[in-house]
Amino acid sequence: MKKNIIRFTFTASLLMLFSCNDNKLTEVVEVPLPTKEEKITIGIPADVKADEGSFALTKLPFAYDALAPAIRSLTLETHYSKHYLGYTNNLNKEIVSTEFENAPIEDILKKMDMNNAKLRQNAGGYYNHTLYFDILTPKEQTPKDTLAGSINKEFGSFSNLTTQFKNEATKQFGSGWVWLVVDRAGKLQITTTENQDNPLMRNALIPGTPILGIDLWEHAYYLDYQNRKGSYIDAFYKLINWEKVNENYKTALTKVKKY
Repeated sequence: MKKNIIRFTFTASLLMLFSCNDNKLTEVVEVPLPTKEEKITIGIPADVKADEGSFALTKLPFAYDALAPAIRSLTLETHYSKHYLGYTNNLNKEIVSTEFENAPIEDILKKMDMNNAKLRQNAGGYYNHTLYFDILTPKEQTPKDTLAGSINKEFGSFSNLTTQFKNEATKQFGSGWVWLVVDRAGKLQITTTENQDNPLMRNALIPGTPILGIDLWEHAYYLDYQNRKGSYIDAFYKLINWEKVNENYKTALTKVKKY
């Protein structure tokens, strides 16, 4: 089933997306771009299915054009149906007939050998993108309930959190993520990771449970913003589903270790 026929005026025929930070953690996805006046057919998220395995894609509860113009249809479809799907399928292949085949993703991230580059990249890529797509919404929101009170306590105000989060995202060099996490003491903190790492892994600067994350790989924004990463960060921040982040927060608090 297809929908949303749109026009673009790109003249490039191919976009290569990759990270060169570590040649063992390289992602290359070919994305054909339309020539002038060429039509592109955009599908629907429900048609995208992972291969049979331990993990499935999280469902995207809106159409690919729902976040436009902040994140346009082609960007969202490519991100969801190419990159996220790729990480999911690769993860399922990597864990077949291993101790992790039926394990929760959080356990895999905490226990895996960090020298296993393929598992590290794909398990991280799966978890990170699942969280990313779970906290997007077409309707602009602000924090409420338990989370709002904790933000005011830890950061002084929602405005302060916003400024600090955006500053960290802007400063992040190369491919990576910025996170709002619940640390091991139950406090909210902002932290960063490179490539597809996340705060659940053994190498985390601030170990904790992520409740919000922004994808700063170029595949998340380049078709829309090119080198204007700051514009993408501003646009993303208006798409955060703070109700879902609040749910993530309350769940994360139940996992805090008692000291």
